[in-house]
Amino acid sequence: MIITASFLLTRLAPGGPFDAEVDLDPLVKANLERTYGLDQPIAVQFRRYLGALARGDLGPSTTYPDRSVSELIADGLPISLRIGLAALAVATSVGLAIGITAARARNSVLDAGLMGAASLGVALPAFVTAPFLTLVFGIYLAWLPVAGWGDGSVRHWVLPVVALALPQIAAISRLTRGAMLETLSADFVRTARAKGLPERRVIAVHVLPAAVLPVVSYLGPAVAGVITGSVIIEQIFALPGVGRYFVQGAINRDYGLVLGVVILYASALILLNLLVDFAYGWLDPRARART
Repeated sequence: MIITASFLLTRLAPGGPFDAEVDLDPLVKANLERTYGLDQPIAVQFRRYLGALARGDLGPSTTYPDRSVSELIADGLPISLRIGLAALAVATSVGLAIGITAARARNSVLDAGLMGAASLGVALPAFVTAPFLTLVFGIYLAWLPVAGWGDGSVRHWVLPVVALALPQIAAISRLTRGAMLETLSADFVRTARAKGLPERRVIAVHVLPAAVLPVVSYLGPAVAGVITGSVIIEQIFALPGVGRYFVQGAINRDYGLVLGVVILYASALILLNLLVDFAYGWLDPRARART
């Protein structure tokens, strides 16, 4: 269903892969469309695309004529994976720590300050925070490079990872705090405290496994998003990842490239949501299916 909808939407959108060419001879354009099979009816194009997809072929790219879509994704995905996994690790660890701290200091100045910062982090879009980080740490202080992948050193990772992790940190911390507060008032937590268990053990053994369930649900689509590459972040920092290829493909009406990235993202989203369901059953026995 996703492939069908994406294929039809790309074809129904105004313009075509070769409409941006200036002074392109109509005969040359017709030959190009014949070469890529764009002169055929949409039903024929779709049938051919499904046949190629069944063989693992994502088709050619009209933006990069000498490379296939599979090659472009294979080049860009490792960079998106590195940046995305690093951002996810930072966001999860920092977000959980902030959420736990805020919940334990409920209604205090610390709680208000942390949640206020989290609300600001959720509200500020990436196209605001990323240029701000670039301006401060890249231009004014000149500590870090502001664009490009360079040699892949950690210095080139820092600003994209932080910019990509900030909204995730804000969301995870708010989810963690809310779940922690709800769990801390549960009967089994009061029972554990009544038995004289240390507070640290109560939090680690009894509260956290139940409190992280909303976070686990959130991480499914969040992981897919950060791993397949943030479109805005990769554009701002000029990273040759999947997200940047997707933007270039959309601008140039590169049907194959856009569809390839959409299929990649949809597959990752479905797989990760499946893993989230398994994680739910492992963390909370009540969520397991009973036969």
